[in-house]
Amino acid sequence: MTPRMNIFQAAPDAMKGMLAVEAAFENSGLEHGLVELVKLRASQINGCAFCIHMHVTDAVKHGESDMRIHLLDAWRESPLYTDRERAALNWTEKLTRIGKTHAPDADYELLKAHFDDKEIAYLTVAIAAINFWNTVQISLRAVHPVTQAAAA
Repeated sequence: MTPRMNIFQAAPDAMKGMLAVEAAFENSGLEHGLVELVKLRASQINGCAFCIHMHVTDAVKHGESDMRIHLLDAWRESPLYTDRERAALNWTEKLTRIGKTHAPDADYELLKAHFDDKEIAYLTVAIAAINFWNTVQISLRAVHPVTQAAAA
């Protein structure tokens, strides 16, 4: 696969703005691991290999377990996720599929049981941001880093 362009070179001001949005999550009150799970889950739904690679790498670097990463696609059937994580992952799925779901009130109420307004706002922006990044990376054919796997 050949990348179509480097968006950071072609639209540097727009990318600076998005990087500023990303930096805002550091002071959001949301746990870093939770944000990584949300970004990873949206990237799985959208099929963005570049972002999946990035967020798996970051999650592992920050101590996330391999098993929770492997089971993320089946989080509803696994007891490895907290109720707070479940609410965030559910909201991630609803917003990533917004054209079909329209973010139902019941899902928002579930979210409110585990997050305050500031956290909901930042979580919603984080989900919108990762969907933006997925769109950019998929459409411009970004290629994730490749390392040689060790022989079995």
